[in-house]
Amino acid sequence: MALHPHWYLPTSGDGRDVVGWVHSRIATAAPRPTDRAPDIDYLADVARSAERLGFESLLTPAGTWCEDPWIITAALLRETRRIRFIVALRPDALNPTLAAQMAATFQRVSGGRLLLNVVTGSDDEEQQRFGDWLDHDARYARTAEWLRVLRGAWSGEPFDHKGTYYEVRGATVAEAPSPVPQVLLGGSSGPALDAAAEFADVHLSWGEPPADLAPRLARVRELARRQGRRVAFGVRLHVITRDTAAEAWVQADRLLRAMDPAAIALAQARAARTSSEGQRRMTALHGGSRDGLEVSPNLWAGFGLLRRHAGTALVGSHQEVAERLAEYHALGVEHILLSGQPHLEEAHWFGEGVLPLLRRDGLLPLPPQPTRTP
Repeated sequence: MALHPHWYLPTSGDGRDVVGWVHSRIATAAPRPTDRAPDIDYLADVARSAERLGFESLLTPAGTWCEDPWIITAALLRETRRIRFIVALRPDALNPTLAAQMAATFQRVSGGRLLLNVVTGSDDEEQQRFGDWLDHDARYARTAEWLRVLRGAWSGEPFDHKGTYYEVRGATVAEAPSPVPQVLLGGSSGPALDAAAEFADVHLSWGEPPADLAPRLARVRELARRQGRRVAFGVRLHVITRDTAAEAWVQADRLLRAMDPAAIALAQARAARTSSEGQRRMTALHGGSRDGLEVSPNLWAGFGLLRRHAGTALVGSHQEVAERLAEYHALGVEHILLSGQPHLEEAHWFGEGVLPLLRRDGLLPLPPQPTRTP
């Protein structure tokens, strides 16, 4: 079972400090500026670097706080050659048959470089911007039905469905995608695990300590087994990796010192209103405090003080970070979805420092050798 490394496209802006929701204009009338705007030239720099370094894909978020992922990734197709794009999309904002068509077209024009990250939603205010007033459990029920229609439209045969949230007749696309895009689905609640077991190719979790994550992975594995399916697992983490552990922790301390207390208070007040079980678990790791942020060996919860959703980072020497990733891999994690501030430089630290160690230890396949001509 190989480990698949993925990087992140910072489509809400980037910089040498933690960029979070509070930097968005939807958070406050005086948004905090980012050092690097998410223009297409900078994002292309990140994408090309990730491709050269050996990352397999780039995760691109969705929401009103960032640029549209479909448009950004389509523009980056001609800037890259091999790397794939994990495009986030929202069932509350996109009809499943239209999503099937968009994905099929993307897959054809890209040569099979699309994966989908289905975002059910964790923030009621964000959901309501799209006209979605369903509660948490109903949103996951809708996501399950949405995925049923999506996969039906990809089947190559007209697909009929009449359910609680969707009624379609003859849903299809001009040409079924080949390969069918992998579907990544996150969530920590019971309804989220049920939906992942039935429809996801990869179940995603935010970076909790391995001991806390293991029972959830076992639950999804068992639910999928009952349906005759196998679900892979992924973990979403930030990374701060350096030649020595001391250098890495200096960087973590610098990020923490740069956090504005008012921004932390704003971010934590917003997180407290969440209906997401995963976000509640992220918040519980730090409790809004700057103290005791190393919640597991090399796992630092400081990002979560300012940033919603993924709130933990692996911090340490290249060897230590590789060892911690090997521990997640031992639980059954196959996909690591990573980011760091700034994304361009941190991609190089990880790609040049950690990926060779993972290859050495047999966790990553060896890079393809160049073809020699006689």
